[in-house]
Amino acid sequence: MILEQVDDEAATVSPPPNFGMVDKGVYRSGFPDAASFAFLRGLGLRSVVYLCPEPYPEPNAEFLKDQGIRLFQFGIEGNKDPYVSIPVDAIMGALRVLLDVRNHPVLIHCKRGKHRTGCLVGCFRRLQNWCLSSVFEEYHRYAAGKSRLSDLRFIESFDVTCMRDCMLSLIYRYHDCLRKSKRLLYEVR
Repeated sequence: MILEQVDDEAATVSPPPNFGMVDKGVYRSGFPDAASFAFLRGLGLRSVVYLCPEPYPEPNAEFLKDQGIRLFQFGIEGNKDPYVSIPVDAIMGALRVLLDVRNHPVLIHCKRGKHRTGCLVGCFRRLQNWCLSSVFEEYHRYAAGKSRLSDLRFIESFDVTCMRDCMLSLIYRYHDCLRKSKRLLYEVR
């Protein structure tokens, strides 16, 4: 009887498709459905970065509202055309959300968690000074054989110095740095 109850609970907790941890407090996935809500609840999310232009579906919006999760939408069109450029402003806006720890834990997602999410995570990795081959390897792993040359070009040519103003506007000061729990102060210039 107890085993059946545990199995029933385990069956209801499943991650969204293409789920992964990017960094402490930063996650990525494909579009979550109702079956993954219990899993997302367990992450204790504060924010969701949604990279599609379509309106957020009502059941998902209700889930976010019920959980007190803030939605940030950056409408990037999904495009297979290698000559259509990815909007830099949308990527920079999404990076600003990721860099602000007040939004953590945060989930980044698009429809399948491959291309748009891969571009954002790739640019995030560039800010973390990852070597390009490691950035591309991670992109390929989540794209599951459907890599797009335009995405790889965008990630490679992304100018990390364009985020300098954003990073300079977020000034973090640590107090009691010898204690385990650090207090983070945030100032906007």
